Amino acid sequence: MCELAVIIPHLNDHDRLRRCLHSLSGQRDSRVEVIVVDNGSTLDLGDLAREFPWVRMILEPVPGAGAARNAGVKGTTAAALAFLDCDCVMAPDWVETALDLGLHDAVFGGQVALFDETSPARRSGAQLFEQVFAFRNEAYVTTKGFSVTANLLTSRRVFEAVGPFRTGLSEDVDWCKRARAAGYDLHYVAELQVRHPTRNDWAALRRKWRRLVPEQFVEQGRHRPRWALRAALTALSPLKDTAKVLRSRHLTGPLERAKCLATLYRLRLVRACWMGRQALTGRA
Repeated sequence: MCELAVIIPHLNDHDRLRRCLHSLSGQRDSRVEVIVVDNGSTLDLGDLAREFPWVRMILEPVPGAGAARNAGVKGTTAAALAFLDCDCVMAPDWVETALDLGLHDAVFGGQVALFDETSPARRSGAQLFEQVFAFRNEAYVTTKGFSVTANLLTSRRVFEAVGPFRTGLSEDVDWCKRARAAGYDLHYVAELQVRHPTRNDWAALRRKWRRLVPEQFVEQGRHRPRWALRAALTALSPLKDTAKVLRSRHLTGPLERAKCLATLYRLRLVRACWMGRQALTGRA
């Protein structure tokens, strides 16, 4: 029986999945199995299956990354479970670090470093925004009490005690909060590192938040007055975060800072409108 199962949900993102699997191919051994759970891709996975014969492909027709991750857990008997996104690139020592941690009855969130898929000279406002504001997993773990599922590790004993990921809300936030409520510790491990691409453009960034905002509404109990207040605070929040953009070491020069600020103000105002509509109607 293998010690560690690496579970990767996937939907129509073959090139990034190929890059992800390449980053694992040189470090896996008989102690590790890699499970890709396809969540209804319209593109054929045959080429990837032939290129990576050591990967086990599972199909999960129920939409959602949470459902795909649950199917991956059911498809393995490994004592340790690692959850990744299909666009992640693992550090060369990621597997060894995960094996060292995996049998402890706790939850571990690793470092998520960002990279751009385009040249530095062509970085979009969305890429610049994510460089400043996205995937701050150390802060999520230490101050907000959850780890993103782009780099989450736990034991099977913990997962079975806490229960599966739930759909219709931010499954990483919800699952980690349930784990902590059940008495399991959550730790940040900087040595457990993956790299994750930034969203390339406004459309991709908007899709991300169009999914997250309704999930957050569910998480806070669909309490409309509280959500209306949060919408107002979201609209005002760029005023506070402007200084963060101006000081960020991830940005170079006034043009990048201007593009990032434009995206910051645009996104927060759009989010505030979505949230205000939810507060009024109860619907996304």
